[in-house]
Amino acid sequence: MSNFQVDLTNCDIEPIHIPGQIQSHGFMVVIDDEMSIQFHSNNISNFISPVPDLLIGKSIGHIEGLLDEGYQPDFIRQLISSGKVKGFERINPIPITISGIHYYLIISVSNSSYILEFELSASSFQLDVQGLMGNTIAEILTYSKLEELLENTAIQVKQVIDFDRVMIYRFARDGHGEVVAESKNEDLSPWLGLHYPASDIPRQARELYKLNLTRLIADVESHPARINKAKNNPQDLDLTFSQLRAVSPIHIQYLKNMGVASSFSISLKFKDELWGLIACHNYTQRFIDFKSREYAKLIGQITSSALEFRQNEELLRNENEFKNSLEKIIKQLLETESIEKALTSEETTLLDVVKSDGAVLVHDNKIYKLGSTPNDQQLLDLMFWINDQVKDTLYQTDSFSSVYPKAAAYEDSASGILISVLSKELGDYLIWFRAEQVQNVKWAGNPDKPVIMDNNGLLNISPRNSFAIWTETITGVAEGWSIEDIKAVIKLKEEVNYGLNHKAGTARLMNERLKLAYQELESFSYTISHDLKNPIASIKSYAQLLIRDQNILERGQKMLHRIADRADQMNLMINAVLDYSRVGRTAMLFQPIKTENLITEIVNDLQLIYANKNLKIVVGEVPDLQGDPIMVLQVFSNLIGNAVKYSQHSSAPKVHISGELIGNKVHYSIIDNGIGIAQNDLLSIFELFNRMDNVKDIEGSGVGLAIVKRIIEKHEGTIVAESELGVGSTFRLTFNHNEC
Repeated sequence: MSNFQVDLTNCDIEPIHIPGQIQSHGFMVVIDDEMSIQFHSNNISNFISPVPDLLIGKSIGHIEGLLDEGYQPDFIRQLISSGKVKGFERINPIPITISGIHYYLIISVSNSSYILEFELSASSFQLDVQGLMGNTIAEILTYSKLEELLENTAIQVKQVIDFDRVMIYRFARDGHGEVVAESKNEDLSPWLGLHYPASDIPRQARELYKLNLTRLIADVESHPARINKAKNNPQDLDLTFSQLRAVSPIHIQYLKNMGVASSFSISLKFKDELWGLIACHNYTQRFIDFKSREYAKLIGQITSSALEFRQNEELLRNENEFKNSLEKIIKQLLETESIEKALTSEETTLLDVVKSDGAVLVHDNKIYKLGSTPNDQQLLDLMFWINDQVKDTLYQTDSFSSVYPKAAAYEDSASGILISVLSKELGDYLIWFRAEQVQNVKWAGNPDKPVIMDNNGLLNISPRNSFAIWTETITGVAEGWSIEDIKAVIKLKEEVNYGLNHKAGTARLMNERLKLAYQELESFSYTISHDLKNPIASIKSYAQLLIRDQNILERGQKMLHRIADRADQMNLMINAVLDYSRVGRTAMLFQPIKTENLITEIVNDLQLIYANKNLKIVVGEVPDLQGDPIMVLQVFSNLIGNAVKYSQHSSAPKVHISGELIGNKVHYSIIDNGIGIAQNDLLSIFELFNRMDNVKDIEGSGVGLAIVKRIIEKHEGTIVAESELGVGSTFRLTFNHNEC
């Protein structure tokens, strides 16, 4: 069996604008500037006679000669000249009479040719469109609410053209359609609320609906008339603007499967894009003359204008609401020292700028939450994903879990996400979330078109023949982000960055001074630390000597022991400061490092120091590195030592060390099952002298991780931490890998 999957967009490549034939309720002649016939339909003799079977290359005079008396010579040439000046839409239709039968001549342009289409000037049923137009337009414009406007439009159009069913069909962003209003005969089942897949009206058909605002299919059972052309003419006739253009066989069968005998549609546009259709179905054959179709088109244009006005009115109302909120936040930014306070703690917050269920500000390595958001760990994971995946300054989706599978865990609060990057380097972001909107979509039949195999063994898409209601539940999708949302976010970002830059400008001179002070501080810290070591050593020595004096009472002995302990602690702190300052001053010596030997020595030392029989240290793949051997040793000693030290309280302490080479990067991970780190502390663990609350009773200086981060940065690498209290911690390192 073939594994070939039929793509529904196959429908999108059907060349429906060059079908090579026309509907049979009229005939067509195509001429060039010389009034010479280049194409014509093969059904002319069904309407007028006598006419030669082939008119290609002959003058249009052969047709003009058949017109009834009263038409001037070169009548067609004069119409073409007039249409070139005024526009053919201004002169169409032209009433003509042939053999006593009244026709409308409709002229349009196709490349360098002129299409002449001849249709009967009377509809196949009594239709007083012109007489009903005034009341119809007035009725359509009566209602202010969009839903009422659409419902009334369907009612009025049905009264005008008297089709069995009239629907307002709105296109979604993905191209599928929904019946949002309906007027029908009482004996018909309702279709209101039903959805139809995008393949039912494929992309190129929707494009034609934007150009030709009405489309009549008078009789699905009629046979189309072929268009004749010269044998040496390779060009197909473009019927984009034709009234008689034949219908796709797939669509004809589709209508037959629905039981529809004739259809008529009127385009509805919003800001020059196709918003939807007034779709009309009749269950017997119906022909509507050109003038009546033009009146119906006018109804569509008026409805489109009303539709645009109503939607613009609603958009303007929402825009004003969010604009006022934006102005308040801008004022808060100017008046408040703290960016985070201005955006999250004042009367107006991020939630008021964009319609959303939750929002987050990430600034200065801190996360500020508003409303309904993912939890702390999920947000930390999200930050890593954003840093790695979001390349543009703005990112948005209404189905986040489809691109980031971890988001499936919090679809109820964040199926939609809108991210504005304030600073990629600093990791500053504005983020908004929208909860999922679970939808039970009722399709008119299974939206997947059936596939049939032809005689050649090829799979082809077949029109659907079942329209029984087929319900689909859609989850993980939120309300989409609008252009207005994007504009508001861009404006807010500009103001926030202005506020940040303004504060940065004020602090620029201080930063320059701080650079000098930092350099001096490094020298000072080294000097003062070195000069303090001797006095501290002396204090400890004197304390130890006094402890040996048997004449000192027990209370005094305890105090001396405490002095010695504090001297040791002070010495530990001084050494840490020395190490930290040394990293800043020491020149880097890059060379190949046998990481396996380095890690093995560290592990052996730790097993001797802790002598814990339950301790298990697992070493996996350990690819070699390029770097400063002393500094890299310090990194792994610190991280592996911490992993062992903070796992000692576990019943079965375990540390896992492994690495892998991916492209030009070496990735290492050091994992333990120790006491863990609280989520709100993770962003600050690499700061100097920063110790967590849960490690106060464990020896340490609070400098080790700051040194590690500084060394990694000197190696142009990265370090990140993941942790959960009571479960353990993972430190991930990335080094550049360059072949020697």
